[in-house]
Amino acid sequence: MLKALIKTMRPKQWTKNAFVLAALVFDRQLTHLPALIISLAGFFIFCLISSAVYIINDIADIEADRRHPDKRNRPIASGKLPVKVAWSAAVILVLICLPAAWFLSQPFFIITTVYFLMMLAYSKWLKHVPIVDVFIIATGFVLRVAAGVSLIEIERFSPWLYIVTTLFALYIGFGKRRAELTMLAANPTLQVTKISPSGLEANQMNHTRKVLNGYTIPFLDQLITIVSGTTIIAYSLYTFNAPNLPTNHTMMLTIPFLVFGIFRYLYLIQVKQEGGAPEELLLSDRPLQIIVLLWMISVLIVFYTQPIPAL
Repeated sequence: MLKALIKTMRPKQWTKNAFVLAALVFDRQLTHLPALIISLAGFFIFCLISSAVYIINDIADIEADRRHPDKRNRPIASGKLPVKVAWSAAVILVLICLPAAWFLSQPFFIITTVYFLMMLAYSKWLKHVPIVDVFIIATGFVLRVAAGVSLIEIERFSPWLYIVTTLFALYIGFGKRRAELTMLAANPTLQVTKISPSGLEANQMNHTRKVLNGYTIPFLDQLITIVSGTTIIAYSLYTFNAPNLPTNHTMMLTIPFLVFGIFRYLYLIQVKQEGGAPEELLLSDRPLQIIVLLWMISVLIVFYTQPIPAL
């Protein structure tokens, strides 16, 4: 039962909460021990509060998951994790996380609470509304960054990073929806009738996300093109204009890593027909792992081996 509970908490999804550490890294406070400790505590709290949301979401979707060929194997849907135990675990996680968030800082508590309530609304209603569903996901990433900002005394954190985070999250979100549509077209067990050029018929939604009825692959390709291009532009402008970057513009050298990462994900969802679970791609695709590692190393070199420009 413990193994089933941990699986329901989805620790693979915790990689998303690394955005809580963005303020620590990009404000040049990674070597400041008090800031590092409190940021790691905030990261851990976000991992647990997001796990509470996943548990509640699986409880709410139990009947739909049981009709799905893959999701029926989830611990709650399959009966490996009793609903009462799942509810108890979710309540305990919330009762631990919110007081702990208040202890760290009141702004962090407010952001954590807003994130929790927003994701509950997403699980219940908003995930069924096309475009809004992906914007809610993007807002969740921005709240993670804001949570990290609220934990430490910020000196020169650039607001450009909020823009980059929003656009990048939209890119990943629309890519995930495209991968789900592709999977639906390729798996006859998930659909009743054939996908038409204009979208999905209502009776195709018996075994998958209802929100997919509001998307088509050509429409998603247009959205992906828009947000991928603007992500590259916004990040490039950040490397020019952020107040805490070296005056020799060496941060611009990290742009190719971002561009390659965006192109690699696009290759995975359009050519390899993958991408339904971006966090699993990050943990399994070696080229993507290498480029993310190289980007992180280059950012650390730029930020922590060169002098900070004067105010």
